[in-house]
Amino acid sequence: MTAVAVALAARRALWLYRLAMAGQPAPERVAYAKDNAGAELKAQLVEVFGQRKLLKWTASGTAHFFVMWAFFILLTVYIEAYGALIQGGITGTPDFHIPLIGTWAVLGFLQDFIAAAALLGLVAFAVIRAKNSPKTLGRDSRFSGSHLGGAWLVLIMIFNVIWTMFLYRGAAINTGAFPYEGGAFVSEATAALLRPLGAGANQALEHVGLLLHIGVMLIFLVIVLNSKHLHIFTAPLNVLFSRRPDGNGAAQPMRSAGKLLDFEEADPDTDVFGRGKIEDTTWKGFLDFYTCTECGRCQSQCPAWNTDKPLSPKMLILDQRDHAFKIAPYLMASESERENLPEDVLALAGKPLVGEDGVIHPDVLWSCTNCGACVEQCPVDIEHIDHILDMRRYQVMIESSFPSEAGVMLKNLENKGNPWGMSEMKRAEWIEELDFEVPMVEDKMPEDAEYLFWVGCAGALEDRAKKTTKAVAELLHIAGVKFAVLGPMEACTGDPARRLGMEFVFSMLAQQNIETLNDAGVKKIVATCPHCFNTLANEYPQLGGQYEVVHHTQLLAHLVEEGKLTPITPIDEKITYHDPCFLGRHNKVYAQPRDIMAKVPGVRTQEMHRCKDRGFCCGAGGARMWMEERIGKRINTERVDEALTTDPDRVSTACPFCLVMLGDAISEKKNAGEAKESLEVVDVAQLLIRSIKGEPAPTP
Repeated sequence: MTAVAVALAARRALWLYRLAMAGQPAPERVAYAKDNAGAELKAQLVEVFGQRKLLKWTASGTAHFFVMWAFFILLTVYIEAYGALIQGGITGTPDFHIPLIGTWAVLGFLQDFIAAAALLGLVAFAVIRAKNSPKTLGRDSRFSGSHLGGAWLVLIMIFNVIWTMFLYRGAAINTGAFPYEGGAFVSEATAALLRPLGAGANQALEHVGLLLHIGVMLIFLVIVLNSKHLHIFTAPLNVLFSRRPDGNGAAQPMRSAGKLLDFEEADPDTDVFGRGKIEDTTWKGFLDFYTCTECGRCQSQCPAWNTDKPLSPKMLILDQRDHAFKIAPYLMASESERENLPEDVLALAGKPLVGEDGVIHPDVLWSCTNCGACVEQCPVDIEHIDHILDMRRYQVMIESSFPSEAGVMLKNLENKGNPWGMSEMKRAEWIEELDFEVPMVEDKMPEDAEYLFWVGCAGALEDRAKKTTKAVAELLHIAGVKFAVLGPMEACTGDPARRLGMEFVFSMLAQQNIETLNDAGVKKIVATCPHCFNTLANEYPQLGGQYEVVHHTQLLAHLVEEGKLTPITPIDEKITYHDPCFLGRHNKVYAQPRDIMAKVPGVRTQEMHRCKDRGFCCGAGGARMWMEERIGKRINTERVDEALTTDPDRVSTACPFCLVMLGDAISEKKNAGEAKESLEVVDVAQLLIRSIKGEPAPTP
């Protein structure tokens, strides 16, 4: 039986390997893991063995922690079981124990404790699944769309492993074949229940329990390799080959056949441009498919899903996985073999990956804000945004299929260097509203300038964001920090184009900016826009642009800490802070904006329910700022509704996009009489300058 089960398991594992290898190579993943062995070892200890992400969800995380460790620790019980089976067959006395440690009472206790804890974990899982059943909660359930039958089957199989273990061990105690003299408290309690049955019955139960225990495990092994619980084996691999600290931050450059794509030489007829077919997925993408546990944590945190849009990060992965499994014979066959495949397989193989009748509906693809909540919450390091960006790239660059309004933004970026299509000369107009001189780079950075202030498109051209720009400039001036700006020489970083999927326009803008920055001798940059910050710090290095980049809240918090900026005037207001996704989740900057507000006298802060790493998006990321939101509730409205529950005097943030999106939603609430007229959204820099200069509260 063992040989049959192992053969079936090995056959399935080989099939999964061949299917993944039918995808694109990803040599950079292997190279990174080799070059960062220490970091990867830490990730295994923290993410896999320590269950860091899962333990953020206290009840289910704790239950999973014990069930997972039961798999590891109870391997010793199976060593004992096979040893007893073999030794009993040879000598007639199944009193086998593991050499050296096999009679220690502490091991017997640990085996029983983890099995009992896992049993309680199964009860917790059953309660959680019943309480969150899609039959009662609908799409509000994080299990909506998951394969629920398989999940219940696995819970039953784990239960079978545990009760057969206690049956066999309890009987073994009564027959004298148990290796531990004490410690195994549950097995001893089971033995007490079985003892009145007599020696003969206990001997029979020992043999039956032993065979059942081994048989259940072998059946379970085959089931696991054919179910979502495949993650038991693939999760450590997926964590090993995932990016660090996670799949947020930089969008990855385009590759074809594992090599970086050079747009000057690339040929759409021979090179892979994003993902147009499932086989364009890298083997790491297939590993994501295999590893999804269908837990729905990503889905529960997704701003699109939570506002009744069709995007579920979980289903995005599962739909691709299920499609890959259905056409696996086609993917693994040679050209000549494909001609003889069944018609239904060939029909599915020809199904578009994205389309009205495709595997992924376009509305799913374009609902994503790239907020990173899915990546942040995924306990097995699936990189959902990479999947979405690759599909967007193919749709935009090859199919020219994307929301029409985004086309205006792309044209403006190409022709004017900003999403609004405004003249480059307008980039410096905000300077005229200041009462001090702001140096502008002509050829080289001024010798006494420490930072280049990257103003950004919104910061230079959008009236509300200009207030932040002027506040930051004033604060740097007050603190004695020397800085300069590029003015008309500055162009969009390319973030909107890249997040839309138009990698060519991103590359063009990025190379232009890198050339400008390098020619000017720029070393240090401060940016107010988290999207610019993320692009300059994390993505420009992909094209040779290496700079020390900080967000304005990081620099301002440092200046306040050093005493170079001292807020004096009290601001007696209740303020709730909104975490920008590209500052928080993508770059882990949570403390500094809050530190600034904490230093302002009189400010009373009140966190929203969804904050920090679980913060809710404003709806502007992923180029959504330049697309109409026609499906479901507006994401910015959902966020403002949450902010209003704190009854704030101000909503603060640290991003020009968030400033605009939340401001628009607040205006709508005011018009509907659902928010007080004095409420407005401000940048934390505006709060700081107001306290330092003693300015009155601005009027909305």
